[in-house]
Amino acid sequence: MEKKSCCSVTRVASEPNREMAEQVFSLKEKRNRRHMDQMVNLPGGEFLMGTEDQEGFLADGEGPVRKVFIKPFAIDRYTVTNKQFQEFVEETNYVTEAERFGWSFVFHLLVSDDVKRTVKNSVSGTPWWFVVDGAYWKQPEGADSTIEAKLDHPVVHVSWNDAIAYCNWAGKRLPTEAEWEYAARGGLEGKKYPWGDELLIDGKQQCNIWQGNFPIENSLDDGYLSTAPVQSFQENGFGLYNVVGNVWEWCSDWFSPYHASVVNPTGPSTGETKVMRGGSYLCHESYCNRYRVAARTQNSPDSSTGNIGFRCAVDIG
Repeated sequence: MEKKSCCSVTRVASEPNREMAEQVFSLKEKRNRRHMDQMVNLPGGEFLMGTEDQEGFLADGEGPVRKVFIKPFAIDRYTVTNKQFQEFVEETNYVTEAERFGWSFVFHLLVSDDVKRTVKNSVSGTPWWFVVDGAYWKQPEGADSTIEAKLDHPVVHVSWNDAIAYCNWAGKRLPTEAEWEYAARGGLEGKKYPWGDELLIDGKQQCNIWQGNFPIENSLDDGYLSTAPVQSFQENGFGLYNVVGNVWEWCSDWFSPYHASVVNPTGPSTGETKVMRGGSYLCHESYCNRYRVAARTQNSPDSSTGNIGFRCAVDIG
């Protein structure tokens, strides 16, 4: 395990998971599209991708600002919910990577006292990440937690491989990184957030991120310590909800700090980590200011944490 950022940690598998690959492959035959009524059609076209803002992490490859052309596509208004993922699991008997490993990463303030007494490891350099046995999408904070009151929250503890399996079942795919940023900007050009350049509007929070002294105290100005329902806050100009904050979102691309293509870019052909976008409920300006639309990070395809989810896309036209 290695440190990535305050709100992203990596699981390093010792060998490829062949059973996982077989599960994902078997689901490629299921092509009936699900939940299409919750998608928005976008016309694509040319937009300015990236940033050169000094607040950014330029070493992450946030820049340079460049003109990118995107073909038409549709994308989910919301991240995939616990309810939707549960439907997928019930129909396919799919087993996530967190379940196969037997553990996942959970933020320390979300763990009950009973579970905390069983925790044997935290992440070096980011000790607020606990390695919690029995944590997975249906038990997001460990064995004594449930999703019963969170069916409209984003599913978490899903790896990139898990997200691909869901997409195959749903007849969809993950968005490319360029599609994600185009959609997240909501038609605004060169802005820091989906709603403009100021974090607050009339003194009100516009997304679910950390407020207070990270990682010890959260003032809960936005109302949430962990995930928020997927339809929380105001949608962007394209009708998408929570594209920044709440949970990181997997994209289809392999990660690279360099950018070659500007026409329907899909990222490098190979790599070790996949792109994640949007930040999460743990992002804070003092450490991980990655809840900006141009911000990006990476994680291994088998990694899962309590703040990573995804939304789907499909080709149109």
